[in-house]
Formats: sequence, structure tokens, C-alpha cells
Amino acid sequence: MRQYNVGIIGATGMVGQRFATLLADHPWFRVTALAASPRSAGKSYAEAVGERWAMPVPMPEALKTMMVFDAMQVEQVAAAVDFVFCAVEMPKAEIRALEDAYARAECPVMSNTSANRHTPDVPMLIPELNTRHMRVIDHQRKRLGTRRGFIAVKSNCSIQSFVPALYPLDRFGVKKVLACTYQAISGAGKTFESWPEMTDNLIPYIGGEEEKTEREPLKIWGRVENGVIVDAESPQFTAQCLRVPVTNGHFAAVYVSFENKPSKQEILDIWNSFSGRPQQLGLPSAPKQFLRYFEEDNMPQSALCRDLEGGMTVSLGRLREDSQYDYKFVGLSHNTLRGAAGGAVLMAELLCAEGYI
Repeated sequence: MRQYNVGIIGATGMVGQRFATLLADHPWFRVTALAASPRSAGKSYAEAVGERWAMPVPMPEALKTMMVFDAMQVEQVAAAVDFVFCAVEMPKAEIRALEDAYARAECPVMSNTSANRHTPDVPMLIPELNTRHMRVIDHQRKRLGTRRGFIAVKSNCSIQSFVPALYPLDRFGVKKVLACTYQAISGAGKTFESWPEMTDNLIPYIGGEEEKTEREPLKIWGRVENGVIVDAESPQFTAQCLRVPVTNGHFAAVYVSFENKPSKQEILDIWNSFSGRPQQLGLPSAPKQFLRYFEEDNMPQSALCRDLEGGMTVSLGRLREDSQYDYKFVGLSHNTLRGAAGGAVLMAELLCAEGYI
């Protein structure tokens, strides 16, 4: 595989920092540009981040002295890279305009933001699941008038704790889903030091999160038609999302009904054997076991399981029949790895391997 020069847009934030750690020793990707807000521009990465470094590992030495660009200097950044990862924190309309500008500058964008998740010709990829959606990129390029440039996005971090478990079961007709998610504070870009009021606390509301959790799976299930992704009409999703005092790892308690109810063993067999295109291709960030089911009643646990296979495995447990739905189970994914930066890196690996970049 060839080597790619990559940039991180929004490099000083928590997800940008996670990108920095994941890309520091990546076998395919080499960071050649960092970009952030105008107040960080012209500073070294170490100076721009300052005391806000929130990762459990030190800042990569190779990036410490790298000068930070103004993210709005699209042409300058695009000239230094083959593609960019985007993790900016701005109003959605401004993010859409920025990502569009990079794509039109012939710089593919791997977005961690929600701004373009519902743009019909922008694929929203969970790489093991809906790879068929990649083909809308050709239509998106026609709309943008580009040869190389396009935008691809990853889905909301919380749905990756349960959608990967449900999607492979669609042969039985997933009909309706109730998901209650318990989301770590890093999902808000916080630590306990920066958000002390979350210690010994739970907040039963996360702005916009329930709407995302109910809507985004319908795009994952959607069909490609006339060059765009048309959202599926089913399954029906309803959600409640809570912020809990956990550093990393989004948890979900899930209830599901089927058109044709499978046996518990059929579900377990599918989960234990399931793999996707990243596993077939042996991509660098792909976990060998995408879905891991735990038989113990007290598993999975956030502290014990969120980091499995570099934080890219989705952990499942407590599958059992329910009195009102067919089954219930729990799921766990690392929100800043599988759910954010790691998922975007895997998406980029897939798009490179499949010839889109």
C-alpha cells in the first residue's frame, strides 16, 4: 500500500488529539498538516494545545513542533496533504461550508462531524456494515465538479454501541428497537478535571443525541437510488440518552423485535462469526473480532472492555428474551476510538484500499 500524507482539521480538540495519537505511527498515513482555529494558527502544536492535552499517552514527538495552520486556509492545507480528517467544533452550517471547500479543492474529507451526515450523496460509513454506500461518491463528485475531492462521514458515536449488533440480524427482519444509551464524558470533549460536576452524577439529557440515535441508523440501513442514499423506513428506533460519570465508553441497553424471531443461538452464532470488508482486507485498524459476546452476566464492563483490540471491538452481553420485545441485550463501544477518530481512520483505510482515495 502506498503512503499517504494526511491532515487533521480541528487538531487541538479532544477528537483531534485522538487522531494525532492514532496517526503518529500509522503504517499508511503520515501527518503533514495540522489545522485549527485562527487563535492556534502560527503556533506549534504543543503551544496550541497547551495544558489541554487530554489523551492517556504523551503527545507524539513528531507533531509537537509542527506549525498549526488556520483551518480556513483551505488551499494551503490541501496542498500539503492527500486527504484530511475533520474534527472541527463549529456551527453546522460553517462546518458544511468548510468541508465542501476542502472537497472542491480536490482534497477528500474524512469527517468526524455531524454536519454532512444527512447529505444524501455523502456516505455515512460503519466500515464493516454498509460498504455498498461508497458508490455514491462517484455521484457526489459529479455534483461537486471534482476529480478526487469528496466527503465521507462516520456515524454518531453512540449508535456504534448497538447498530453493529443489529445490522447483521436483518435477515430476520429487525422491526423495532428501543435503545437507552449511557454515554461517557469524553463524548462531550470533557474530562473529570474540566467537568468536575459530573463526578458522582448523571445527567438525563444530551442535546440532539436522541434525534441522532433514532435517525442515523435509517441511513445505515438505507438503499442507494439514483446516486443518493435513501433512508430506510424501518426498523423503527426510539432512544433515550444519558450522560454518566465514565471517562470513555458508550454503553447501550437495547430491546429489539423481529419480523421472524430467531433463536438465541442463531443470534449468537451470527455475532460470533460476523466480519466485514475491513477484516477481509486486513486493514491496519480493523479488529480481528468485530463483535465479541461475553457470557458472564456482569460483562461487558466499560473499564475492562472498551479498549479491546485498540478500542475497535464492539462488546456485547446479556442477550435474553424479553416480555414485551423479542430480545434484550447490552452493547459497549469506545466512543473516541471506534465511535470517533478510530472509526474515521478505519473508514479512510477502507476508501484507500478500495481505490476511492
